[in-house]
Amino acid sequence: MKILLLDGNSLTYRAFFALPADMSTASGQVTNAVFGFTSMLINLLKDQHPDQIIAAFDRPEPTFRHVANPEYKAQRVAAPDILRQQMGLVRQVLEALRITSVDLSGWEADDIIATLAERGKAEGHDVVIVTGDRDSYQLVHDPHVKVLYNKRGVSDYALYDEAGIIDKTGVTPAQYVEYAALRGDPSDNLPGVPGVGEKTAAKLITTYGGLDGIFANVDAQTPKLRQSLIDNEARARNNSALMLLRRDAPIEVEVEFVTSTIDPDHAEVRRLFDFLEFSSLYTRLVEALGTLGAAPATVVGEVLHPEVSVATSTDETVTLIGGLAQLDLGASWSGEPGRSTLRGLAIVTDADA
Repeated sequence: MKILLLDGNSLTYRAFFALPADMSTASGQVTNAVFGFTSMLINLLKDQHPDQIIAAFDRPEPTFRHVANPEYKAQRVAAPDILRQQMGLVRQVLEALRITSVDLSGWEADDIIATLAERGKAEGHDVVIVTGDRDSYQLVHDPHVKVLYNKRGVSDYALYDEAGIIDKTGVTPAQYVEYAALRGDPSDNLPGVPGVGEKTAAKLITTYGGLDGIFANVDAQTPKLRQSLIDNEARARNNSALMLLRRDAPIEVEVEFVTSTIDPDHAEVRRLFDFLEFSSLYTRLVEALGTLGAAPATVVGEVLHPEVSVATSTDETVTLIGGLAQLDLGASWSGEPGRSTLRGLAIVTDADA
């Protein structure tokens, strides 16, 4: 079976910065990140035909890497409010599609993905990791584990097997961590060895096999590179320890790798997409689900005749909505939706309708 492992934070961030921040519903809810993420997800359903999808997310608490190195990711600024607001909506989309989401206090999504990829590989499944984080390159293992790397936007991807990683970086997936440790990773606030870029790092790794071989042969390097390596050996080794993805995350949520588990809650999907005003995405989603045999049943000739009552006081309104598990609203505006005077609200009080 084919399993997709999604890096939820990475893909949502990519979607947020790829689409204009003025995308919003008539009520003013910004939707660019959740729209982009959902569009990515639909493309994955259509193009990859997975049997199962699991999404991993970071949590706000510090991880074991922050404890080991307080400077780890210290340069990153807080996510914009309009992005943080949409993370919950992304999780709601996944929940409506009945796609399992996993997060773990003290661990990064990358480690959750590494753990699940290792398990999937051991069970003989084909695993595709979908991410915009290059650290995942170390997980690629023929023939079962590949990385679908989000290069930019919401639709530009590259699928890498072991040969693809070698072609991309000059080193094998097994060598990637020590290669990256020399090169450094500014996005994680982990500077590399000065004077060692990607080409030099790849040459050193392929020539000497790894950090141990490199530092055992520093005298064979040019004087400038030799001194830089000597001065920064501890940095490179610390980087390597931090960049190595753990494959033993204590995942407590029950995750079963079984065939054909894509079984959306179609009523909730319809409600959520209506709220987000994703009419075009809903059509695309139904088409993608149809290729997996999971499209909603078509209802022919159904006509709804709502009973409408007008609440004339605050108390009456509170009574109407007090017992509702979810609040479905429709708005009437004097002019442009969301940018003019609100004339009234319609509230659905019968969830089954």
